[in-house]
Amino acid sequence: MKILFLGDIVGRDGRNIVFEYLEKLRLENNIDLTIVNGENSAHGKGISYKIYEQFIEHGVDVITMGNHTYSKKDIVDHLTLMPKMIQPYNHILQYHQGYLLLNCQGLEVCVTNILGSAFMHDNAMSAFKAMDEVLSKTKSDIYFVDLHAETTAEKLLFANYYKELGGAIVGTHTHVQTADERILGNLAYISDVGMCGVYDSIIGRDVDEMIDNIVYGNKTHYTIAKGPAILNGVIIEIDEKDKKAVSIQRISLKPY
Repeated sequence: MKILFLGDIVGRDGRNIVFEYLEKLRLENNIDLTIVNGENSAHGKGISYKIYEQFIEHGVDVITMGNHTYSKKDIVDHLTLMPKMIQPYNHILQYHQGYLLLNCQGLEVCVTNILGSAFMHDNAMSAFKAMDEVLSKTKSDIYFVDLHAETTAEKLLFANYYKELGGAIVGTHTHVQTADERILGNLAYISDVGMCGVYDSIIGRDVDEMIDNIVYGNKTHYTIAKGPAILNGVIIEIDEKDKKAVSIQRISLKPY
């Protein structure tokens, strides 16, 4: 089984590079399951129903989210029409499903989305308690976890604690791809998958606006960068017989 996961998709340019390369990536790598993080896909914060539909039309099987899940207020009115999206299981707002069960290559795969605790403000419980609750409610063959968290230490600790699970734990949220992909026990792991968004930016945000705001202390409007984008992701292979991860490969398609 091969799983393609693309990291935080930021704004229009991030969406466009995903739409440009997704089919090619799936076909060339014989992908069985495609998952993307869409929590920044609508102008850098949240997702819209229209964008959700675009992801599904392009072959995405599951959309994970993060702390910005409900940044677009009207999203709650459309949740019943978004069965392939999951919110973080431990998000303080419990409007939608926190995991999704799928049949892939004859195996049941549980895809879940969990918020970390360090420097995060929207979690209702620790990542460990959240994962334990998911495990108490499911008996899946494979577990795929999008751990949306700030610190590499928390992510690595989480992965070590659950390393006997077959599947993958991938980090999102910081938008900078880390070079620590590995097989940890039965899991594929990486601290952060990175982002799909404008390359010359501050994690997807306009550089000049960020300087004006952070360096000079001026009140600014949240501005998404525009320009050529990078595409970050991972391809994870799972042995279907013993239900263990056997490889994880980073993807980083840079515009120049």
